[in-house]
Amino acid sequence: MRNLKITLLLFTIINLAFSQAPAITAEVSGNGSPVLFLPGFTNPGSVWDETIAHIQGDQEYHLISYAGFDGNAPIAMPWYDTIKKELIDYIKEKELIHVTIIGHSMGGNLAVDIAAALPDVIKRLVLVDSIPCMRELMMPGVSENQIQYESPYNKQMLAMNDDQFKQTAMMMAQNMTNKKDKVDTLLNWILKADRETYVYGYTDLLKLDLRKVLDNITAKTLILGAAFPTIEMAKINYEKQYAALSDKTIEMIPDSKHFIMFDQPELFYEKVNAFLINE
Repeated sequence: MRNLKITLLLFTIINLAFSQAPAITAEVSGNGSPVLFLPGFTNPGSVWDETIAHIQGDQEYHLISYAGFDGNAPIAMPWYDTIKKELIDYIKEKELIHVTIIGHSMGGNLAVDIAAALPDVIKRLVLVDSIPCMRELMMPGVSENQIQYESPYNKQMLAMNDDQFKQTAMMMAQNMTNKKDKVDTLLNWILKADRETYVYGYTDLLKLDLRKVLDNITAKTLILGAAFPTIEMAKINYEKQYAALSDKTIEMIPDSKHFIMFDQPELFYEKVNAFLINE
């Protein structure tokens, strides 16, 4: 009997050692057609609260948050691929059909990936300042294989003390919105993130090139782009990167940075509602 107890204890310990926290959490509210709201990098699902308050029609809202952010326990790498898999499993397990996905930044990347994997299930996409391959814009000519977790930049980011990291995070937050009252909100989300998830998760995003899956997507798509650095330059990038996506509308939002829903909320709600209602 004693040997059996020891064996069961060891089995429990091994199971705990190899298990990990969920990659996503979901809050569900409302009744009607399912809409998944996918936030961007470091953002909680609550980034969409104001949007949901202004959405017209009957919808069932699935507000998603990610491991390592907003106080959620981190998971092992690869981070992005695990989140994508769990989102696909979530849609299948909930038996959701005629799904709309609204995704900002990285959330838009996930929306594209999921729509390519489940073309018969995903009906509509709203992609908010999300580009299929940001590596092409930030690091032209650099291949996916050249992006690695173990890099001098990542080591530097992990080695920063809290004050150094806060300074870096503040500069990033200031560059992502025109609304000064939202900078502290963005800063606090970054500072709340698990540091390894922040560093290695961003590496996962730099490796992405979703241009190669765009022709698998059948969902009607609205792409809302920020007018940064200029509306003309941004539009060229969107048209070029989404060239293989068939059923799309690209609309550029003036006087906006990355967080369009903060910088131009009324225009943002108008565009989203018109797209959802007129479908």
